[in-house]
Amino acid sequence: MALGVMAANSDVKRLLKKLDVIPSIIGKLSPEEDVLVHEFATLCLASLSVNFSCKVQISEQEGLAPLLQLLSSPDPDVQKNSLECIFHLVQDLQSRVAVRDLNGVPVLLELLRSEFPIIQQLALRTLAMVTMDRGAQVTFKEEQGFDRLLEVLRNREFCDLHGEALRVFSNCLEDGDSLQPIREAGGLQTLLRFVSTPARSDVQTQAARLVCRVAQSSENCRRLLHEQDIEKSLLDLLSVEGDGVGVAACLAIAAVGLNLASKDAFRNLGGMSTGPTRAHTHACTPKHTDLTLPSYVPGGVRVLVQLLDSEGGEVRPAAAQALFTLTQGSQLNADAVCEAEGVESLVRQLCDLFPGAAAHAAAVLTNMAEQEVLRGCILSHGAMAALLEPLRSADVHTLVRATQLVSVLACDAVGRADLRNAGGLAPLVKLLRSNHKDVRRNACWAISVCANDELNAIEMCNLGALDLLQEINCSVNRRSTFSETAHQRLLNSNLSLKYSLTNTLAFNDITADGFYDPGQARAGQRVLTLEDLSKQPVHQRRPVIAINAKPHDTVSVDQSEERQQDSPAETHITSVLSSKGASRTPRCVCVCVRLSSLSINRTSSLSLSSCSRGKSKGWNEDEKRMEEDEGKPRLDVTLATGRPWLPYDAAFHALVNEATKNILPLLEEREQYSALARLVSEAMGGPVAEDRQHDFPWELHLGELRQELQSNVVPIGRIHKGTYYHRALLYKVLADRIGVSCSLVRGEYDRAWNEVLVCVGMPQFPTCQPQPRTHLVDLIHQPGRLLRANTPQAIRYQTI
Repeated sequence: MALGVMAANSDVKRLLKKLDVIPSIIGKLSPEEDVLVHEFATLCLASLSVNFSCKVQISEQEGLAPLLQLLSSPDPDVQKNSLECIFHLVQDLQSRVAVRDLNGVPVLLELLRSEFPIIQQLALRTLAMVTMDRGAQVTFKEEQGFDRLLEVLRNREFCDLHGEALRVFSNCLEDGDSLQPIREAGGLQTLLRFVSTPARSDVQTQAARLVCRVAQSSENCRRLLHEQDIEKSLLDLLSVEGDGVGVAACLAIAAVGLNLASKDAFRNLGGMSTGPTRAHTHACTPKHTDLTLPSYVPGGVRVLVQLLDSEGGEVRPAAAQALFTLTQGSQLNADAVCEAEGVESLVRQLCDLFPGAAAHAAAVLTNMAEQEVLRGCILSHGAMAALLEPLRSADVHTLVRATQLVSVLACDAVGRADLRNAGGLAPLVKLLRSNHKDVRRNACWAISVCANDELNAIEMCNLGALDLLQEINCSVNRRSTFSETAHQRLLNSNLSLKYSLTNTLAFNDITADGFYDPGQARAGQRVLTLEDLSKQPVHQRRPVIAINAKPHDTVSVDQSEERQQDSPAETHITSVLSSKGASRTPRCVCVCVRLSSLSINRTSSLSLSSCSRGKSKGWNEDEKRMEEDEGKPRLDVTLATGRPWLPYDAAFHALVNEATKNILPLLEEREQYSALARLVSEAMGGPVAEDRQHDFPWELHLGELRQELQSNVVPIGRIHKGTYYHRALLYKVLADRIGVSCSLVRGEYDRAWNEVLVCVGMPQFPTCQPQPRTHLVDLIHQPGRLLRANTPQAIRYQTI
């Protein structure tokens, strides 16, 4: 007796542990001992079992079996002390399994009918732990445990037990198969009453968790809950004070919302608006939208959006999780979130440091961004800049969701530019090193989407994305279609980079103005942009060959006007001319010759104000002056584009025009291939015999061009003496301009060649075309000759 009372003291506990009294105390639990001995022996064990090492020792000494037997003792104190000790023991999985094996579940259920509330409460708390085991759940159902729990739940006098009873209920309804018989017995209405009826907050919390557990089990359970109008009851719980209830209600909404009918029910809880309203009146919608439609007041969705700004840390991610489920596959719910002004809150939550907040917010925005209008709205709120922190997170779930959102938002050019300007490409590329499969896969896909912009592709390559992707693709375990796609997309978005790294341009790689050949890149070497290469001092290494057939803007100016005084119209003319040749990229227009002689008041051809006047005296004077000036010599004023490192190549432009005029009309592909080869050969110095190549001064010619241009960047049209790789490059870019299909392959020792497909031989069937064969185009020895691939002549052309 004294030992049982004293064991509650911490100092006595430490001393008893040293004395190793637990085996002796367990020995006093035998049925032969007096009830009084049982009472204080169990009291002592209940005090000691709070300590982990004592719990282990009680289990090792097989103390659980006699404790379960004492639950049938006629003395309530013995029952209470034994229950308390067992409750401490079943915190560990091994003890929970042991209670099931020792047939302790029926004994615990019997104690629910005890007349002592403390025994009932301890029995429920112990059952809540034991029924976490799957086998114990089966035993619970076999022993009619649901009926015992419903007895407790239907008794309003046991209101203090309802929370624990609902917890046990939620454990045992995990499989979902038991809901139908409970519904038939009228138990479902009893359970849902605790959701819809005001009660203690802990009871409502457990009721919401029960709904969540049931909804997660199966679609059939979610359908049954929807038939009971569970949506309105859960929405009412969101207004209950206390973060615990709100979190549980949000998670229940997330589970119930997997049902399509429930998605619509949550959105429509606010009902129809009384009259027509302007369609999409939120900030995401273009201002010119004039269509009026009746709309729903997004009651349920609006309440969840408001919870995104809750001060409770756990409520924000729970509300976002509910919105994720409701917006998944539901365009109307996504619109409702935007109408409730939820985009700003969700973007702000991307920077929320509370666990799970950023991940769930990114998931909701990903669902919404599937619509182009909403995607623009999300980007306008600075979503890409807000994603920087999630992309640097150490949480895997956050990284997965953040990379998914980047992939969707980067579908727009604005989104790709925002990510680049915000510095988001560096953390995105860094995620390629992740050891988590999903993170690495999503990062690869996001990179492949972002690579649709050349500037993004160049920056990601400079950040080492290509090297990382090559390393991933060389690994059997890490390689995937996503990594292969990202690698190919990076190269395809920048053909200059692709040719430098792979030495090949395929038939479908179509070059354009701005393409350049920086030469073959060595392993690990960074490929510089054309702008960076143009800023290097002139050196003796291989020059960079640039392609640009786009003429600069020009304007004709009277030479007789050159001597006139400076006019304020200079700035105005510059702005007019700059708007003449609008392009996708902004232009920085500068005048290459003196424009100060121009005058708006005296040159009607450049005056916008005079054109707006009617048939006035001033207009007649301008017409007369134009007639007088028709015979005067005029001067072309050339305006440089905003890319001075990419000079206009007039000679190449002339070659494009000549090829378009003389080669494109040819009907036979073979004739086009040969005629284009002869044109390239004439432009590059004509034929060169194989035994006279050492006398062909192409290197001296290129050196002179570099000195003349004072640049390492040489326009291809300026090269009049070119060898294999110059001619092959010119052939490829001309062929791309006129729609002739060919590839470009770089070999060793300044060799390069073009491959074309030529149909040769007789067709296998009368109605079919002959099978195309790969041929090389001779551009230097016998220009226009087509060499069958892999023949001795073709191999000699490809090698020294």
